[in-house]
Order: sequence, then structure tokens, then C-alpha cells
Amino acid sequence: MTLSLTAQDKNTLRTAAYGAVSLIAAADATGSPHKIATHGSIALASATGPVGHVLAEKSKIAGLDGKTVAELADHVLPALTAAMNLLREQDPAQAETFRSTVGIALDAGVGARKGEPGPALTEMRRKISTALDAA
Repeated sequence: MTLSLTAQDKNTLRTAAYGAVSLIAAADATGSPHKIATHGSIALASATGPVGHVLAEKSKIAGLDGKTVAELADHVLPALTAAMNLLREQDPAQAETFRSTVGIALDAGVGARKGEPGPALTEMRRKISTALDAA
């Protein structure tokens, strides 16, 4: 099945995926947030298939410039749920691909930091997973 996504749909997917990486990076403000963001973004840009094509498109992603982690989460967590709903309606396999791609990006980001993830990082990962599963 082929995805039929509008420009707004694509923006939702990019906001959700890159926003999840931004949330993880922001939750690790005392560690290496730049490394998390870089490695997570590279993983997203390396995705393949229909989801990979959407994530690779070069466009400004609105809403990822929150001044606080809470402000960013208010925008990104609903986008994650919306992205999963949108993809499940069109192609459940692509929804699972998206979920897996976001998970790999988060793993890549967290893996780039030194030491074990702290409680804030672990909790943010849980919130992201909950948002992905809320669909």
C-alpha cells in the first residue's frame, strides 16, 4: 500500500520524529544534548521506505523551538500520537515502521552520551513511548 500524505501530514510526521529526538536531548541538559540530537537526527535521516522519504525531506519543522522542555513536550507528544493515528489509518505496517524508526533514533541518541541515562531521560523516553502507543 502506498501512503497518501498531504503536506500537513508530512509535517506532522517530521515534527513527531525530530521532536522526539529534541525532547530526549532536552531531557539530558546536563549531559551531552548536542550529541544526542546529532546521533538521533542522523538515524532519522537514514530511514528508508515511505517513512524514510518523508523524514528526509528538507523543510522547516515548526514548533520545535520551545523555550522549555514542557513547551516542547506540549507540541511533540500530541504530534507523535497524531502521526501514529494517521499512519495506522493508511497502512498499519508503516505505522510500525515509524514507531521503530523513532525508537532507533532515540536509542542512537541516548547511546551517544556517556554513562547511564538518568531519571529525567528515562522518564522522557517513557512519555514518548506512551504517546506513540496512545493511538
